Amino acid sequence: MFVSLVLIFGIALGGAALTYFFESDEPLLWRFAAGTVIGSAIFGMVSFLIAMAVGLTAVSAAAALVVTLLPVILLNRGPFRKDFALDRARAKGKMQSATTDKLVRFLYYAGFLVLFCLFFSHAMYETAEGIYTGASNNLGDLPYHIGAILSFAEGANFPPENPSFAGAKFSYPFVADLLTAAFMQFGAGLRQAMFVQNVAWAFGLLIIIERFVFKLVNDRLASKLAPAILFFSGGLGFLWFFGDVAAQSKGLVEFLSALPKDYTIGHEPGAFRWGNSLTTLFITQRSLLLGMPLTLIVLGILWQTFNIDKARSAGDGSEHVGKAGGTTGQWFGRVPHGLAAMFLAGLLAGMLPLIHLHSLAVLFVVTAFLFFYRIDLWREWLSFGAGVCMIAVPQLVWSISGSATETTKFFGWHFGWDSQDANILWFWFKNTGLLIPLVIFGCALYWYGRSSEDVKAEKTKGGKSRKSADQTVIRPTAALLMFYVPFLFIFLISNVAKLAPWEWDNIKLLIYWLLGSLPLAALAISWIWRNGSIGKFAAVLCCIALMFSGALDVWRTVSGAVRMNVFDADAVRAANRMKLIAEPQALFLNAPTYKSAVALTGRRSLMRYPGHLGSHGIDYGERERDVKTMYAGGPAAEELMRKYGIDFVLISPEERSLVKPNEPFFAKYPVAADFGQYKVYRVR
Repeated sequence: MFVSLVLIFGIALGGAALTYFFESDEPLLWRFAAGTVIGSAIFGMVSFLIAMAVGLTAVSAAAALVVTLLPVILLNRGPFRKDFALDRARAKGKMQSATTDKLVRFLYYAGFLVLFCLFFSHAMYETAEGIYTGASNNLGDLPYHIGAILSFAEGANFPPENPSFAGAKFSYPFVADLLTAAFMQFGAGLRQAMFVQNVAWAFGLLIIIERFVFKLVNDRLASKLAPAILFFSGGLGFLWFFGDVAAQSKGLVEFLSALPKDYTIGHEPGAFRWGNSLTTLFITQRSLLLGMPLTLIVLGILWQTFNIDKARSAGDGSEHVGKAGGTTGQWFGRVPHGLAAMFLAGLLAGMLPLIHLHSLAVLFVVTAFLFFYRIDLWREWLSFGAGVCMIAVPQLVWSISGSATETTKFFGWHFGWDSQDANILWFWFKNTGLLIPLVIFGCALYWYGRSSEDVKAEKTKGGKSRKSADQTVIRPTAALLMFYVPFLFIFLISNVAKLAPWEWDNIKLLIYWLLGSLPLAALAISWIWRNGSIGKFAAVLCCIALMFSGALDVWRTVSGAVRMNVFDADAVRAANRMKLIAEPQALFLNAPTYKSAVALTGRRSLMRYPGHLGSHGIDYGERERDVKTMYAGGPAAEELMRKYGIDFVLISPEERSLVKPNEPFFAKYPVAADFGQYKVYRVR
């Protein structure tokens, strides 16, 4: 654990130093939150580039870490040193002279940090009985990520090959898993590295969302509510919860201690499908947990650029100076701040193809809308595009060439997302509760309920408008609604088409609709809260309606009510033996399942879980038939094993259940490992 903590702190420091290039006035807490994400992205990308040349070793990981830490040198030079010293002084000042407000802020952050620690500690844990997960939706995803991580850490998987579908390029965004493998090169344990990274990225996301929402709506309460709504997102499942409590004989406390099911997602007909962000996305899709905060940092820069007026956008950048001497002006000279910041934002966004490709798609949609809103800022948009292309295009070209993914499977008309036969209006109200009504109310507040500050900002003392021919005519109130339109477009397109082979995977885009909706929904609740005692009561009810169902699912994980075995003890022992007898590039034949013990070895499988392969657009039909033929034995099996170059064959309870292996046929081969019901035969 200590090694992982030291590494994540160093990475955060390196990334925080880079934030002084594009943000001149942010609190130190935000800089370290953004630095954790930016540093992780850089460390992952540099590790990938070096490993492509020499493999992933302790030396190559150390070299990547040095590159990530290089920006720290800036903190001891010129204006950067002054800005950093001022940020530290401000942070120290906030820690002194305790007040009620400071205590509340401390409890807010500390509470979420404790929650993340408790929650992600159940993502993976080991006992004498094997490896378990305490998250009900993580049963299939955990072994997938373990297999990917170990393929980098112990399987010499460079250039990256899909460990679940040998011979195909690993086109799934894998940087988050590569980061864990890089931590392991320094001596960190698999579980500890995953835990520290997950907690650090989740806490960074909390801080970044809070600051992002504050910039958009200038409301402290709304900025505090927004992350809570995201992390405890859910629908009306709490109504079913009360029904379940009433229908059983246990007390409420006893029932809560062992919740029998999730209340934001299910698989039976008519079940909830939206899910909670923590239990269905962030714990299962580590790439999103890293990609979303990075995307939010870029969105913050896009928002600032979108709001710049024409007079400033045509200037030389001298009017945009940072605190303590103006870092931006001194380091970028006469380059307009918009161009410099947008180019840097493009470089950050350009890392997304191998981190989380759907996040890059979201940025493409948002930027397209903003471009048509503000064509006068064409230089800024081109600067952003140049930064993106410089980093993203080589990644996309590399990942597409030789990939088994069929891009034609990623689009098809499909109405209603995952609503099936349900009424679409009822489906969304059931799954998101008061979210959409509150967003509509927030839009109305922003359009009609303009604050006195906005009015004063648009008028001179004489009451005349300050708008002139060389200034933008976008009102402050209209800007946020215009900024929300691309997120609304993402919601609409996700409801009329499937943008992935499995329609539920539209959630990877829909979660950004939720993210874009947070400022308006939180603003609506904040306004309600400020309208007397009745308003406070109504605001509390709104928060309960938005977050109770999600809180139940999060509590179900935190409380340990979910205990799902991923790999039993024999599988772990067999995997440890397989590591000893199989070279890193060895190819295994195993059943097409997500929980094959081969995933614990870091070695390649001819084929694993069809659900994962299908969702990634891979046509696995022929190979699945060949796997069954090989397990059936006979001359055809021998010919196919030679064709694919199979080195080892695994026979375990999974194989006996799924493919009915002809064990007498394989008995002629030498046994390389034998633990309980697990046998490994060397066939080459």
